[in-house]
Amino acid sequence: MSNDDNAVPLCDLFVFETNQMLAQLEKLILDGEKSGGLKSSIDEVFRIMHTIKGSAAMMLFNDISSLAHCIEDVFYYLREAKPLTVDYPELTDLVLQAIDFIKDEVGKVENGGNPTGNCSGLREQSRDFLSVLQLSDPVSKGSSLTSVSNEQKCQHATDTGTISEDDEGKTKYEAVVYFDEDCGMENIRAFTLIHELGELAEDIEYLPQDILENNSTSEVIKAEGFKVGFATTNSLAIMQEFFGKTMFLKEFYMDVVKKIDAPGAKEKKTINLDDGIPNLFVPDDSALPNVQEMEQHGEHRQSFISVNVSKMDILMDLVGELVIAEAMVTQNPELQGVTLDKFYKSVRQLRKITGELQDTVMSIRMVPLSATFHKMNRIVRDMVRQLDKQAELQIIGEQTEVDKNIIEHISDPLMHLIRNAVDHGIEPSEQRMSQGKSAVGKIRLEAKSAGGDVWIIIKDDGGGLDREKILSKAVERGLIEKADSLLTDQQVYSFILQPGFSTKDAVTEFSGRGVGMDVVAKNIEKVGGTIRVDSVQGEGTTMSIRIPLTLAIIDGMKVKVGTSIYTIPIIAIKESFRLQDQNLITDTNNNEMIMIRGQCYPVLRLHERFKVQAMATDLRAGIMVMVEVDGKSLCLFADSLLGQQQVVVKALPNYIKKIKGIAGCTMLGDGSVSLILDVAGLV
Repeated sequence: MSNDDNAVPLCDLFVFETNQMLAQLEKLILDGEKSGGLKSSIDEVFRIMHTIKGSAAMMLFNDISSLAHCIEDVFYYLREAKPLTVDYPELTDLVLQAIDFIKDEVGKVENGGNPTGNCSGLREQSRDFLSVLQLSDPVSKGSSLTSVSNEQKCQHATDTGTISEDDEGKTKYEAVVYFDEDCGMENIRAFTLIHELGELAEDIEYLPQDILENNSTSEVIKAEGFKVGFATTNSLAIMQEFFGKTMFLKEFYMDVVKKIDAPGAKEKKTINLDDGIPNLFVPDDSALPNVQEMEQHGEHRQSFISVNVSKMDILMDLVGELVIAEAMVTQNPELQGVTLDKFYKSVRQLRKITGELQDTVMSIRMVPLSATFHKMNRIVRDMVRQLDKQAELQIIGEQTEVDKNIIEHISDPLMHLIRNAVDHGIEPSEQRMSQGKSAVGKIRLEAKSAGGDVWIIIKDDGGGLDREKILSKAVERGLIEKADSLLTDQQVYSFILQPGFSTKDAVTEFSGRGVGMDVVAKNIEKVGGTIRVDSVQGEGTTMSIRIPLTLAIIDGMKVKVGTSIYTIPIIAIKESFRLQDQNLITDTNNNEMIMIRGQCYPVLRLHERFKVQAMATDLRAGIMVMVEVDGKSLCLFADSLLGQQQVVVKALPNYIKKIKGIAGCTMLGDGSVSLILDVAGLV
């Protein structure tokens, strides 16, 4: 590239769009494998590989481009020759290996490096596959069908801006392309379009001409469109399809300029692009079949803009500071007892606007779990092949959204839990059939919203956990002194989350080393989540993960204990009450419990838990707040309730994080600091 300033945004664009296409391609391949082959996806795979090839070539990433070109050759042959005999399983493996290679190379670019991998082996495999395909197919044996040359055929317009007609049987076309508003880098997108057009056309001319050398051409393209003239032997429908698949396309207009049918028709026609392209904006309907369809298609396309995640983090922090500033203004101690009707009317409006701004910013950061969930298809597919098992993954609730930062933390834990479900849970087919089960194991990956939390559930219909084996291992590791029959199943199963704990007798590629489940639990705890293990031996295991929607701002209830103020997440509160006629029970260990509606709940005095001086020590003089997490309830005792407030969660120093039961802190309206309670840690 002639302009080094373009390198960084162009690399970002390449990484973003290539990763999107690779994810789409992997889903196509895996879905095609489930449905019995890639026959229905040949055109789409060809298009994606063609686009990746062009983008990589433009970036001078030759290994990526050449590998994509080899895969494109295979699918070009499949599309055009339609061979009768195709080894689709081998083709699937080949494409997935190519995807893995390109992913690794794109990852290097994303981390600021250069793609240094060697794809010669994969290129050779793809060529061999194509050769075998051509030789084995009786219909097209000996066919000389090959893909379009990868050489660049486009050229810059001459000073006179003319197109010459030297070849017969070609049609001259002119087009104007408009990109989506705010898509950015229109000049780079125009160059990509020209680069790909070179595969289908010749004698290409375009305006503006200096799209790479001059960044200001983006504004020209945005205002006037990108004008292209070219000659091709392809039909109008094929060229309309090509332009219709342009990324970030808003709309395009296309017209036939000249068609040469007779060999003797050598009349020269000159088209001056500087004078504009005739009849493009008021096209003749008869000359433009399907243009209305293309325009309708364009009207339904959404406009997207790529934003750096770090900028979104800064925006979220600023919104958090705005929430704190709004609380400091509206809850200023100097305003207490002062009648200011107009002021409080303005305060309500400010609070409304602040809340809407906060909701909007948080919604921008929300990302569907679909991309993360669909990655698990590949894991299941690869593992069942290596372990010689049969299993299928069912995905439910993939459109459930969570904060982007949370997704980054749960991707690895999900991957490990899915691996465990295949390796530990699903039995070999023969064993399953002998037990009266289906030969194919079922793994369900489900997401659903519940208040301010999201539940992710991984359930398999495998052999389940062996309670006695886990107890024996727990005794062996010193986690318990003896196999206690009073332990609940859930308490026993939770031992598998301990570091170094494994019931696997032999170490395999996937498990048996005692690492993984403890890391899963720690990563989930980092984002304020919890994990619960349920199992029925012989029927299967269920892993339930509860994670918050976002880590930034929560609704909290402020409670006062002496001079300290604590914040309890609203989502964890069941009810609050003053102890009056309820029975107070004390066991032999002086543990206090309260009987409410026939249920017994333990009591936790916050002043004793955090070693602070309380105003009220009699349980009947203070306030009880009943909280619940993972089906377990607890009554927290405090001096009084101060009311509900949205609070901004701030991280704590490392030495404070060691105190169990504290999730973070927040700034209150009067400038004081309130600790946010971690209800799961207290329970």
